[in-house]
Amino acid sequence: MRIRDLGRAEYEPTWRAMQDFTAGRNTDTPDELWFVEHPPVFTLGLAGREEHVLDAGGTPVVRIDRGGQVTWHGPGQLVAYALIDLRRAGYGVKSLVQRLEQSVIDLLARERVTASRAPGMPGVYVNGAKVAAVGLRVARGCSYHGIALNVSAELGAFSRINPCGYPGLAATRLADLGLRDTLPEVRVKWQRTLVDNLAPPPSP
Repeated sequence: MRIRDLGRAEYEPTWRAMQDFTAGRNTDTPDELWFVEHPPVFTLGLAGREEHVLDAGGTPVVRIDRGGQVTWHGPGQLVAYALIDLRRAGYGVKSLVQRLEQSVIDLLARERVTASRAPGMPGVYVNGAKVAAVGLRVARGCSYHGIALNVSAELGAFSRINPCGYPGLAATRLADLGLRDTLPEVRVKWQRTLVDNLAPPPSP
């Protein structure tokens, strides 16, 4: 798996680059994991309802091709985009979601923070507040988009939407859970648990 650190990059060009990568890859193309921090943007998934954006203010709202409803990306949030050939990896979309979630659960467990899933609500939660959101697209058997982790982000933007379509859903961040690492420090730690969880299952 190739790891790319894109730093801070605009959302739409990054999204288009994921589409182009997926359209152009073949069975020999290595999988890639992209880490990026975006300027402020709200994104609406394929089934996203515009009424879930309560007050965009001056923040752009972009309709995109992942699953799910509305979420926010912005400074202090680290996004990991998983560009995986699922047929070659040997697992499906549901397993990929669980693996992405588990990478955050494992990351937080190493910091003595207990995180969990919520039935029917993709993502990772601590005491009922969402710390990481998942959204994916699969084309030609290959995934793109991924998982967004709140590190030190200002959480006020989440009060201006119904996050993932759930009115009043609370958000949290690593900085409020006792983790004071910078984004680059979190990336290094998270990369380890992501790579471990995204690995293909062992051969029988």
